[in-house]
Amino acid sequence: MRIEVCTYTLQSAINAEIAGAYRVELCDNILEGGTTPSFGMIELTRKYISIKLNVIIRPRGGDFLYSGLEFETMLKDIHTVKKLGVDGIAVGVLSADGSVDKAGMKEIISLAKPLSVTFHRAFDCVEDPFGSLDTLMELGVERVLTSGLKKSALEGKEMIAWLVEYAAGRIIIMPGGGINYLNIKDIVKITKAREYHLSGKSVCNSQMVFRNNEVKFNSQSAISEYDYIESDVGKIKSVVDLVNKF
Repeated sequence: MRIEVCTYTLQSAINAEIAGAYRVELCDNILEGGTTPSFGMIELTRKYISIKLNVIIRPRGGDFLYSGLEFETMLKDIHTVKKLGVDGIAVGVLSADGSVDKAGMKEIISLAKPLSVTFHRAFDCVEDPFGSLDTLMELGVERVLTSGLKKSALEGKEMIAWLVEYAAGRIIIMPGGGINYLNIKDIVKITKAREYHLSGKSVCNSQMVFRNNEVKFNSQSAISEYDYIESDVGKIKSVVDLVNKF
């Protein structure tokens, strides 16, 4: 079984490889569920890790219905990341009715070739999951990242299992969303998926000695300005070791 680790920093990507991950999905903006990282971070991540590297193509947080300018930005980002040696992209574009934007995805996939294309958790916002899966298979998407249309993969494990069965090997169904050492066995047992996505993150404390606790730069953050989030080698390795026993 393969473990993909969602990382938000270069060090986190390095930690994922140390822990035995098969692939990294590199993102920025953890508080918004991931947006396209800087090209500098992509280039250095490719330099410092030897495992597979996918990059999210997402111009902003929020929904997956994009304006013309946002879509143009995504195409430009894909054009650029192809030059940086990545193995694939994670992307998702929807129409206002909750269906896959077939025309948009077709253009994205054509531009991305020969990169692998993962349809990310935009899938969890579709109105018809099985019809959407048909569309993605028709388009040639390699895998779908999903929590089973629920807040977490544990909650959505039955739907994920149905999707795995329906896909029948024609497209990879990769559970993701809140997966950790405590629940991975239940998710594997029910879904029978072959790839899993997790962050394995921990909160790290800043080494700053002087601290001004009167300032706050992100009103949405639940952690202090003097804390930050990093992928945890131990947490990831514990999951990798567990799935290797199946």
